[in-house]
Amino acid sequence: MNLFNYFLDEVKVSVERLVGAGALPAGLDFGRIAVEPTRDPAHGDISTNAAMVLAKPAGKNPRELAELVADALREHSAVTSADVAGPGFVNLRLGDDFWHARLAEIVRVGPAYGDSTMGGGEKVNVEYVSANPTGPLHVGHARGAVVGDALATLLEKTGYAVCREYYINDGGAQVDRWLGVPEGEWLGPVRSFAVAAMMALIREDLAAVGIRHAVFTSERAIVEAGMIEAAVETLEKSGLVYVGTLEPPKGKPAPEDWEPRPQTLFRSTAFGDDVDRPLKKADGSWAYIAPDIAYHLDKFRRGFRQMIVVLGADHVGYVKRMKAAVKALTAGQGEFDVKLCQLVNLLDKGEPVRMSKRAGTFVTMRDVVDEVGKDAFRFMMLTRRNDQPLDFDFAKITEQSRDNPVFYVQYAHARASSVLRHAAAEFATIDAAPAALAAAPLGRLADPSELALIRLLAGWPRLVESAAEAHEPHRIAFYLGDVAAGFHGLWNKGKEATSLRFLVADDLELTTARLALVQAVAFVIASGLRIFGVEPVEEMR
Repeated sequence: MNLFNYFLDEVKVSVERLVGAGALPAGLDFGRIAVEPTRDPAHGDISTNAAMVLAKPAGKNPRELAELVADALREHSAVTSADVAGPGFVNLRLGDDFWHARLAEIVRVGPAYGDSTMGGGEKVNVEYVSANPTGPLHVGHARGAVVGDALATLLEKTGYAVCREYYINDGGAQVDRWLGVPEGEWLGPVRSFAVAAMMALIREDLAAVGIRHAVFTSERAIVEAGMIEAAVETLEKSGLVYVGTLEPPKGKPAPEDWEPRPQTLFRSTAFGDDVDRPLKKADGSWAYIAPDIAYHLDKFRRGFRQMIVVLGADHVGYVKRMKAAVKALTAGQGEFDVKLCQLVNLLDKGEPVRMSKRAGTFVTMRDVVDEVGKDAFRFMMLTRRNDQPLDFDFAKITEQSRDNPVFYVQYAHARASSVLRHAAAEFATIDAAPAALAAAPLGRLADPSELALIRLLAGWPRLVESAAEAHEPHRIAFYLGDVAAGFHGLWNKGKEATSLRFLVADDLELTTARLALVQAVAFVIASGLRIFGVEPVEEMR
């Protein structure tokens, strides 16, 4: 369970009781009430802003209202203390029994712990990679590929119906330049053969990192089906297409599509764009934005109200115009989010590895995957926010140290697996099946380090939901690093103090309880790695 959602409901129940008792007026809006972790664990386990957001509409002093809320929450069986802090926060400390129950839940549920129904089956389209079919994928493509794939899996874990989609840019000048001849001289069969061959190569590259799209949509098919004309007609019916001359921008360079002539324009400024956008070029052909407008209208008509697109950082100018287009085409019903992926800096022992087509040292995604392996490659691509540059050092990724996040997290899972194997070999009388461990005397886990690790593990469902809401899969990597650090720290304490070892020969109850904690660590790490498309290892080789 997401314990923060659980206590959010409990806070609302407490406030409703205050309303029922006449201490607060009826009709209060609970929409802004939140329950979150305290900023400092010394202040408690969770905190609510209920008194602060309700004070004004209730006509109460925030701290006085906070005292009422705290009094009501002190009656909850899991709450050991409720203190008012600052301008009116209520900080709650939860009893050890509550945390032990969360540990039992993790062990009982297994790697499915953190699964959520938040999405309610809503359809979401995640478009990623969408590289021009002009050659193999390079490392820049790879980052967006992994980010998009992990985001799709994250959304699936939180209850969304996800469609993984690839947009084939086979209708424009990129393909024409690849063949090196004017479009008028193209032979249809030659073009189709070339695109099909390149897409087969791209599919092979993606399969090497475990990525498979459900839908491939062709730009050329959109053009030939008359979908652009239909989309523009939809805009025209809403009065959003006109012929006019754009003024040159003042104080900054003109956009690439600006020309001092009458043009067919999309009134994108009505939906938050900086300038209205030309729909046609000087020669009468459709501008770059036109097929994209048609494509996203098609997505919406296929039932996808939520549309996510993962692109390279060079598409930053694309974002506002397409957000405007989606708003216009869907009458505000469509939600459009673009995740821009910054560059990947390839390094070897800190020195740059050149990646340039012109220099002849172009490094393909497949080159890197073959060098470091699929799982290490995928994990590393998710260790930074997508909008921050990423250093990918070949030497670092093979290093067995805490500085290598892939190794550090996988080593924690391997260590946990090793403890469970040793327990099976040395304690024949202990039933280490998850169901039996969930029923272990978990009250024996009383060391502050053990309880801190349990609290961290219990936060996994909230982390999953918040990462999915923000469309930020990198949060999973940060969290897994924290879990690995907590587990390795507990391991090291056991080396220094025999009483804290996981396996205690003369205390089977304590050993069983600690095995439950070890199993929970393994389950949560496995759950996170599977979002990344990474297989958790049982042994380090």
